[in-house]
Amino acid sequence: MTPWIDLRSDTVTKPTPEMRRAMAEAEVGDDVYGEDPTVNRLEQRAAEIFEREAALFVPSGSMGNLISIRIHCDHGSEVICESRGHIFNFEMASMSAIAGCLPRPVATDDGVLTWKHIEPAIRPKIYYRAQTGLISLENTHNIAGGRVLPTEVQDQICDRAHERAIPVHLDGARIFNAALALGQSVAAITRKVDSIMFCLSKGLGAPVGSMVVGSRDFIAKARVYRKMFGGGMRQVGVLAAAGLVALEKHPPLLRRDHQKAQRLAEALREIPGVRIAHQVETNILVFDVSGTGLAAPELSARLKERGVLANAVDPNTMRMVTHYDVSEEDIERALRVLHEVVPTARGVAAR
Repeated sequence: MTPWIDLRSDTVTKPTPEMRRAMAEAEVGDDVYGEDPTVNRLEQRAAEIFEREAALFVPSGSMGNLISIRIHCDHGSEVICESRGHIFNFEMASMSAIAGCLPRPVATDDGVLTWKHIEPAIRPKIYYRAQTGLISLENTHNIAGGRVLPTEVQDQICDRAHERAIPVHLDGARIFNAALALGQSVAAITRKVDSIMFCLSKGLGAPVGSMVVGSRDFIAKARVYRKMFGGGMRQVGVLAAAGLVALEKHPPLLRRDHQKAQRLAEALREIPGVRIAHQVETNILVFDVSGTGLAAPELSARLKERGVLANAVDPNTMRMVTHYDVSEEDIERALRVLHEVVPTARGVAAR
């Protein structure tokens, strides 16, 4: 059987042979006691790379975001976020169910929150109104097609928010993709936010895990909430070892993922009825297929019948995500399949 071409997400990457060797050979200890040397080394390197005081290894990005919200906010606080953001749409309402906070979603045209969007959503200091406890940003923005938040925009948000004593958390699940697109270091583009979560298990390719990065005091509190939320882990150096390989070796590989996404975007723009709303900046494409005569779930099903996996976001919209387990040859084959199954593409030659 021809192997699947999996464009559903960069979460589907498999650990590399180097990662598997590192996992097999990892020195381990009990991380709840702080005694796993491989975890400790991973946390130290993450803190160094982001030029912060400390970092914490957590099982998932969703847990990392939830921990950060719980530290920053009191129960009954509001969290300002972009209306299509992951923290609002894809984290099981955990900020409300567990952290006791209310999301205050703000809509934008392109997924890029600015201070102009945020300021009207900040609650006035009136005792009978829920207070704004946190601003949560996302970089890159998943459902906005991998859009990058410009550093100057983020810095202005942080400056204005801090003037009002409002902390800023960054859901930086794909922050290394953003840094590559901006041509800056992850430390430079996150310098003013109060806390950062980033994933090891997306484009960086580790099988499990994310990091929370911040001040020493913040991470000490994060360790408490990680345990409270069921994230205390024991000999987890076998996973941290893969995370170290991902952190040290894989950020430069993201450039190829961006190039593959650009190739997909160029070809998709040639198909009548397909609309890519925004410039493709990283490894994610979100595109409208309503003009093709196919609903997105139907197109997803047709692609799957021919060995290509891609998800529908809603009835009109598809998402494709490139990663290191999808080759340039796979991209070309996926494009040939698209031309076979999209009615408006027939007769349009796939280059």
